[in-house]
Amino acid sequence: MENGTHLGSAWQDSPEFPSLIKYISSNDVAGFDDMTSLTNDLCRTSESESHSPSNDGNETEPIYHRQRVHSVSISMPQSPVAVHLQNTRRVLFGSDTVFEDGIPDASVVSGTACSEPPKHHSQPIPTAAAYNEAIGGGQFSYHQSIKRLKDKRYDSFKTWSGKLERQITLLRGKSPLESKTEDEKVPNREVEKNLPVHRYFDALEGPELDTLKASEEMVLPDDKTWPFLLRYPISSFGICLGVSSQSIMWKALATSAPAKFLHISLRVNLVLWCISIALIATVASIYLLKMVIYFEAVRREYYHPIRINFFFAPWISLLFLALGLPPSVANNLPPALWYVLMTPIFCLELKIYGQWMSGGQRRLSKVANPSNHLSVVGNFVGALLGASMGLKEGPIFFFSVGLAHYMVLFVTLYQRLPTNETLPKELHPVFFLFVAAPSVASMAWAKIQGTFDYGSRIAYFIALFLYFSLAVRLNFFRGFKFSLAWWAYTFPMTGAAIATIRYSNEVRNLITQAMSVILSAAATLTVTGLLITTILHAFVLRDLFPNDMAIAVSDQKPIPQKKWFHLRHGSSDSKDIEQYLKFAGSDGKDLEASLKHQNY
Repeated sequence: MENGTHLGSAWQDSPEFPSLIKYISSNDVAGFDDMTSLTNDLCRTSESESHSPSNDGNETEPIYHRQRVHSVSISMPQSPVAVHLQNTRRVLFGSDTVFEDGIPDASVVSGTACSEPPKHHSQPIPTAAAYNEAIGGGQFSYHQSIKRLKDKRYDSFKTWSGKLERQITLLRGKSPLESKTEDEKVPNREVEKNLPVHRYFDALEGPELDTLKASEEMVLPDDKTWPFLLRYPISSFGICLGVSSQSIMWKALATSAPAKFLHISLRVNLVLWCISIALIATVASIYLLKMVIYFEAVRREYYHPIRINFFFAPWISLLFLALGLPPSVANNLPPALWYVLMTPIFCLELKIYGQWMSGGQRRLSKVANPSNHLSVVGNFVGALLGASMGLKEGPIFFFSVGLAHYMVLFVTLYQRLPTNETLPKELHPVFFLFVAAPSVASMAWAKIQGTFDYGSRIAYFIALFLYFSLAVRLNFFRGFKFSLAWWAYTFPMTGAAIATIRYSNEVRNLITQAMSVILSAAATLTVTGLLITTILHAFVLRDLFPNDMAIAVSDQKPIPQKKWFHLRHGSSDSKDIEQYLKFAGSDGKDLEASLKHQNY
């Protein structure tokens, strides 16, 4: 009892303990918010833990002064590195002092701990580069902040719908239950397969149906740039058409008798042919990768009423490679190659031409566009290659099918039905596709007949007139931004140049020779300029492939706004406010004049 009484009196009489409620200003306390004062307090606390003498002068049990240790808590952003640290509760304040859970461990306190200010050791916050490196390395895949970085809004367009990511997560050692729980937290709306064609017409606008209407909802995020493969369109094969057709033109210039005065070597044809192979392989590989990863995007391009025409472009490019084959590589091609290349073209034509006749909204009067020429040009290019191989019936069959549908397409596009919208300036280059079909048709029929007869000349003169009628219209070449649609210039211009070279073999004079040189030079300069511009926009400016809105169509129709909503926004109250804002600041005399003005 004596010791307890003495301890209580010592607690109360101690001058180090103030009253319970007392205001202390930071300016009144020396060394406030200073690490030195904190060090001295800790030292005094350790010194006070000594034997206190009793009233009679005898030493008794040690009396510990129960001082409250004031701790400072600093809130800092959570570090991903701290996730994998095992001893996160042990913080070193000095070389020998260890605090566990905010309480100093007296067993490891040494006398030298008070000789120097405490040292704080904390884990550094990683910078942006280190943070991205840690995420990419997979070291912090379990951290909560990293889970929010995983954007699952593209999973509906992925081929495996995110299953591959879950398998990789399991290989990293994560339990299936945790992976399933995380996937359930993120809403993932599955898009409808085989989107009906009427949704494209309802949700998209423009002659190419590539612009989303303001009232529609996108199934892909519109707040940032999409992955590259989702932005990579099938129309990229137009680059292959322009470059590969150049190899055919330079082969014709090198082997044509009227162009002998130019002294063109077949090495130019060989170089362009090799470049064409490399370009087609690159473009096709990227698109095949898109089919593997984002097959739903490819499916939507295939069912798009306009984009489906560009699925002929890869096979037409391969036909151009076969036609532009250098003589030093091979002189004769096996006929089986022709059947292999024409089989997919035949299958696509069965689908498209059948829809033109009985396809509802896919009929030709609804989907007519200059891009539809690609579905017809394949027949004439195939007929030209087959006749060059010595085939007879097959080339005539494809030539007949192409001729019949070209006449229907030509009339439909030429008269511009009310259902067809006027093409904007950005799509003016596709008008040159009118020249492609008759140019190739004239060469195909000349190869089938063995001479450039009247049938071939009729088709050639039609192509030549269309070429000149478009070339003299300067508005078709200015006032619009660069895009992949510019490559529509190249293939038709090159086709007209090749047809002129073949025509000059039959009609040799100065005019035909001059036309051959001029048209060939124009086509070469156009292809070269567009190739350089495309490389610049793709790798330097990086704006060649914007977000492809045509594949982001939602399968749900937008909710129509009710009539009362419009009536509410057209109420008299809103009109009064508008009238007040219009006239209140003009005179500044009578505020009611703005309201009375509408009752005149």
